[in-house]
Amino acid sequence: MNLKVGDKVVVITGKDKGKEGKVLAKKKTLKSCKVLVEGINMVKRNVKPNGQNQNGGIIDKESFIDISNVKKVASSAKKNAGKTSKAKKEVKEVKEVKAEKKESKAKNSSKKKSKVD
Repeated sequence: MNLKVGDKVVVITGKDKGKEGKVLAKKKTLKSCKVLVEGINMVKRNVKPNGQNQNGGIIDKESFIDISNVKKVASSAKKNAGKTSKAKKEVKEVKEVKAEKKESKAKNSSKKKSKVD
C-alpha cells in the first residue's frame, strides 16, 4: 500500500475501527508492514525514572498497527468530508459498460444464428 508519513488514514478493522489519525512512522519487515498512527492502538507502558522523566510510572503511547487494517482517507476534504478514496461511482460505471457489452454480444450471437438457419 502506498502510505507515507503524514497521510491521513482511517482504521477499518480492530478495536479502534472508524477512528482517523495521521501516520507518524512506517516499519517494514520481511513478514509484515506496519504503521504508527496518531492516537490509535494506545498501550500502557511502565517507565522507570530517568533524566527525562523524573517520576517514572505508567504512560500511554501509540503502538504499531498492521498496514492492512488502515485505509487512506481522500485528500480533498471539502468534496469527500471523511470518505475514503475508494471510488464507488467508477465501479458502477464499469459494471454498466460490462453489461452493455454482454447485451451487444447477445444481440450479435442471435443475429448470427438467424443467418445460419
